Amino acid sequence: MNKRRRLTGKVVGNQMMKTAVVEISRTYQHPVYKKVVHDAMRVKAHDLLGCQLGDEVLIVESKPISKEKRWVVQSIVKRSGEDIVVEEGA
Repeated sequence: MNKRRRLTGKVVGNQMMKTAVVEISRTYQHPVYKKVVHDAMRVKAHDLLGCQLGDEVLIVESKPISKEKRWVVQSIVKRSGEDIVVEEGA
């Protein structure tokens, strides 16, 4: 295993060629105010597996592929509507 970060997120856009927009959500407690905070960030990921909207995917850090793409879709964890691992990427 290498030191690249791996994150799980949901595909919210796939209209670009070989690119998927993945939203990574996290929930944490604020250190001072103890309030639950919901945070989300959207990243563009290189997609050779053909992700669809609503799929849950595992993305991995990579070298810069284009101006905004620094992530690659490694595998599809859950298809929208299914509960099994579908595909594994490189």
